[in-house]
Amino acid sequence: MNAVLEAIAQRALEMVTAGQIVGLGSGRAAAAFVRALGKRVGEGLSIRGIPTSESTAAIAREHRIPLVGLDAAEAIDITIDGADEVDPQLNLIKGYGHALVREKIVAAASKRLVILVGEEKLVPVLGARGILPVEIVPFAAPFCIRRLTGLGCAPQLRLDGERPKVSDNGNYILDCGIAPLRSPAELDESIRAIPGVVGTGLFLGMAERVLVGEGGGVRELTRR
Repeated sequence: MNAVLEAIAQRALEMVTAGQIVGLGSGRAAAAFVRALGKRVGEGLSIRGIPTSESTAAIAREHRIPLVGLDAAEAIDITIDGADEVDPQLNLIKGYGHALVREKIVAAASKRLVILVGEEKLVPVLGARGILPVEIVPFAAPFCIRRLTGLGCAPQLRLDGERPKVSDNGNYILDCGIAPLRSPAELDESIRAIPGVVGTGLFLGMAERVLVGEGGGVRELTRR
């Protein structure tokens, strides 16, 4: 675990208290948190985790974190996750790691969503890195590609070698080439209206705070 990831993971641990149900995000920063949480569980902290991906579930089991499903409680107390872009209003783009739909479900079910990133993930406007992941039903791939192209996106099917990359939900992911977004909410609504689209990587108005690892410390950003 590098120093930046360790620092933000440790800060996130301070927000977790005994008895909570904790959403466990996906990606490098979230994995660092899960490993740190596992150490605390080994020391006696009593929590239950809800993973956002099979890879996260595997890490949690390795570190003996008790796991439950969404039926365990009406709400998740706190979810700790990563992001691929964070704008000044703490809106996010997620999904470069292909767990966007489960991540969004867990985030929506949570009382608090805390995001862990390095400073390189901060952008002045969403879309600055040029990619928006969209998860789709495999049967609808040709149709979705045509509709997304019509919206001005440039969808590319994500591959695993020569085959389509399949999400934990059994779906495909399209990486849509985008320019910086003037109206992310409008684009999100238009994409989600396409039959066959399961979800987008736009997480708007969901994050309560973002912990940014920079230099030797952690900066905390809170949504207004």
